[in-house]
Amino acid sequence: MPPGTALDIRDLTVRYGDTTAVDGLDLQLRTGETVALLGPNGAGKSTVVNAVLGLVPSTGTVRVLGRTPAAAVRAGCVGAMLQHGGLPGESRVREVVELVRRSCPRSWPLDDLVVTAGIDGLLGRPVDALSGGQRQRVLLALALAGEPPLLLLDEPTSAMDVEGRRAFWTTMRRLADRGTTVVFATHHLEEADAVADRVVVVAGGQVVADGTAAQVKAGIAGRTVTFTADEDWRFAGLPGVTAADRQGERISLTTDNVEATLLALLAGGRRLPDLQVRGASLEEAVLSLTSRSRTPIGADR
Repeated sequence: MPPGTALDIRDLTVRYGDTTAVDGLDLQLRTGETVALLGPNGAGKSTVVNAVLGLVPSTGTVRVLGRTPAAAVRAGCVGAMLQHGGLPGESRVREVVELVRRSCPRSWPLDDLVVTAGIDGLLGRPVDALSGGQRQRVLLALALAGEPPLLLLDEPTSAMDVEGRRAFWTTMRRLADRGTTVVFATHHLEEADAVADRVVVVAGGQVVADGTAAQVKAGIAGRTVTFTADEDWRFAGLPGVTAADRQGERISLTTDNVEATLLALLAGGRRLPDLQVRGASLEEAVLSLTSRSRTPIGADR
């Protein structure tokens, strides 16, 4: 495994009966990267996370900091915050946190852990009295309890409000600055676009795109032209236009030749108030990539 590699996955395949959830997937992550794992439900994202934790039978090779998944977990190299993670009922938060800290080969100092995970004021609270967002922060504290160099997060902000999400990603950036490798699966693509160093798109159990968010978006052909118009325009036959949509006075045109489309729109001295031209959003790019089979795009890794 090359130096500086936190996670090395080669030809990973996971099957559930006749269903192939992950199909020969290759993925190598560097130490300190923040990586978004994106794709539709059933793409194989959670299965990849489970395979890295050694929770599902698989073929191929998975190495976490040079160790097998089981050895890495025993050594405290991996912290996980799973989508369906539970907390023991009839316990208080402090009891659960201390139990996990004592089970780790090394443990994060409690006071620092409380601040980092944002659970200040929750230690004396019964687990059953936590809100959804509070439960997520406690689960984060448990994932961090052993100071793991690799952190796996499956839909980590699903129950958090806007303020909680902002605080969560601030924490993730600080961890990455300290050298922690953060891998998160999410359906909140605006979060992935904003915080991930690298975006890996999975469909059908395979990687279909791998690069920065900008690289993934740039790999999708076409641009969107939007403007305001109060007249009843007809867009059929406009050069380059492949789709048109109107919401009130706001017109959106998808084009594969933005220059030709704009020249045609401006012909005859037409005005285009509030004109904007943009490339594909990350959401549009992921939808395009996962709706059809294609050669992986992005950085050469």
